[in-house]
Amino acid sequence: MQANILFPDLSSELFSITIFGFDFALRWYALAYIVGILVAWRLGVMAVKRAHLWYNDTAPVTPVQIEDLLTWIILGVILGGRFGFVVFYQPGYYLENPALILQVWQGGMSFHGGLLGVVIASWIYAWRHDIPKRALADLIAYTVPCGLMLGRLANFINAELWGRASDLPWAVVFPGQYAQDCPGVVGLCARHPSQLYEAALEGLVLGVLLLWLVYRRRALRFPGAIAGVFMAGYGLARFVVEFVRQPDAHFISLGNPLGLAFHFEGYGLTMGQLLSLPMIALGIWLIVTARTIATRAPAT
Repeated sequence: MQANILFPDLSSELFSITIFGFDFALRWYALAYIVGILVAWRLGVMAVKRAHLWYNDTAPVTPVQIEDLLTWIILGVILGGRFGFVVFYQPGYYLENPALILQVWQGGMSFHGGLLGVVIASWIYAWRHDIPKRALADLIAYTVPCGLMLGRLANFINAELWGRASDLPWAVVFPGQYAQDCPGVVGLCARHPSQLYEAALEGLVLGVLLLWLVYRRRALRFPGAIAGVFMAGYGLARFVVEFVRQPDAHFISLGNPLGLAFHFEGYGLTMGQLLSLPMIALGIWLIVTARTIATRAPAT
């Protein structure tokens, strides 16, 4: 297997400065969060200003409330993403080192945990302000893909979360990936750029689909439909990409407990796939029930 693309000379830091003896750096991953949140805010404001897009011609929140909601969502993303990583991927390690749980700057965030954090935070906000929960879920879901795309691009720049060994023409040799990391390979080890696959599917493709559904198909008039498409679409994209993504260290193998005549070539299911299955199921349920909800008043 020969490498076709060498990883470009990219730094994980956009820039760094020293002030009064303290070093400060802006990393690409942090920039992805910042830009993603700003884009989500503008997309949200743009949608709620168009009342005709919504069920009963009534947007669930005002532009001012979106700014307030952003604070809740940011907390949900950070706390949920961190604790999701701790619980889903490295519970044993953090039980032995509980002081490290809050050290978010050391890395370690889970998308599924972040999503759960956003769901809880937005549900509480909707409950406190008597906001239709399905419509609010639609608003949030349609604004997320841009941030996902930027986050995955940042993963690529950071040379992390790469894919399995591959001899495809676009396979990339990430820093530190040598033959010993790929059994049977002589020379450098090329891998699937799975971060770019996810950026394309979870970000670009899903984002364009949601924008088309919102502005061309008026899908916001069916509460829960956009949230359902997002959850099912993300779950499916993540499930598929996991087949070529290097499994996380804490890997789940389901084996073949039912004696069925198929297997995943000894791989079983990765944690990412296992966590995506409930997302796909919930997304399908939201889509199926959206039209029924739209026939009732008020939207719930």
